[in-house]
Amino acid sequence: MTSESFFKRIETHYGHQLPFVIYRKPRETNVQALLQQTNDLHLVNDFTENGFVFAPFDDAESSVLMPIDHSESLIVSAVSFNDVVTAPTNTGFSDEEKAQHILLVKKGISAINEKYFEKVVLSRKETVPLTDASPLSIFKNLLKNYPLAFVYCWYHPKVGLWLGATPETLIKIHGDQLSIMALAGTQVYKGSLDVIWKEKEQDEQKYVTDFIVDTLKPLVESLHVSGTETVKAGALLHLKTMVSARLKATATLKKLISRIHPTPAVCGLPKDPAKQFIIEHENYNRAFYTGFLGELNFETTKLPRTGKRNIENRAYAITQKSTQLYVNLRCMQLKETQAIIYVGGGITAHSKAEAEWEETVSKSLTIKNIL
Repeated sequence: MTSESFFKRIETHYGHQLPFVIYRKPRETNVQALLQQTNDLHLVNDFTENGFVFAPFDDAESSVLMPIDHSESLIVSAVSFNDVVTAPTNTGFSDEEKAQHILLVKKGISAINEKYFEKVVLSRKETVPLTDASPLSIFKNLLKNYPLAFVYCWYHPKVGLWLGATPETLIKIHGDQLSIMALAGTQVYKGSLDVIWKEKEQDEQKYVTDFIVDTLKPLVESLHVSGTETVKAGALLHLKTMVSARLKATATLKKLISRIHPTPAVCGLPKDPAKQFIIEHENYNRAFYTGFLGELNFETTKLPRTGKRNIENRAYAITQKSTQLYVNLRCMQLKETQAIIYVGGGITAHSKAEAEWEETVSKSLTIKNIL
């Protein structure tokens, strides 16, 4: 299938107002799609289902599923960017927006000082008018500009239209092998990865890593925590730690997700009071921003390792389930001729309200620059 015919097929499906998702995993060139054959709304029950999951921030709400059994699968190996145009966009914001977010951050810092929680992630949204409201054009722009991100375009007529280029993995599971990314701390990339991180960002990163390790311990064996490194995501830098382990036979995916999501990287610590503060004080519904999305229980084939001793075994492939979920960051929701952009940042006792505002401006430009 050519790139042109692939996108034409998606465009026709979208024109009939039928659900679909197209996506490309980090560092890969293949673009994949699931085209649901009806406009039924399928929900996740216990995470044993097979399909593409789209989950909200609030874990008390239902996750949406595009089931493999009810969808057509497509894949294209190379995407043409000939028709992609990046135009300058309005990067302005009102004084009122700035004042509201700074006040919100100050409330968060005050609550931390009063020991309600150690960290809380506070966000805001911006509405940007679009000169080109084609989701496929925006998707191609994301593909071109963010090769290291999980890039997606997700649509369901009963839910909405979302796009994003997220740098953060939530969970990867192949068979019984599990890995989770702890990503926190932000600064603007200025040409080098060799940077100094302030105590605030280091604390923020440690909260996330410690939470993941403590949460996983009852469910896993052979747990390993990597060193922390600086990584680039678009025009921003973050601190990243990888946690890997082997799932116990008694550990279910539903139990694992319910303990992990939402992580301190998008909610806070402890989780419940931070989440309650977010719902009460952000003054808008995050919906699927800071939720998660990705492949749920896809079947993959693993070939035996090659070598003189197992030449005769090469024909025996192992089929196992694979789940790859990503945190829905650097995302937007499209409504008619407008894009609603969602941005936020982690607040700790060391936070400065003005600096937190500037961080959200930097993050919003990551998405605005491709519109």
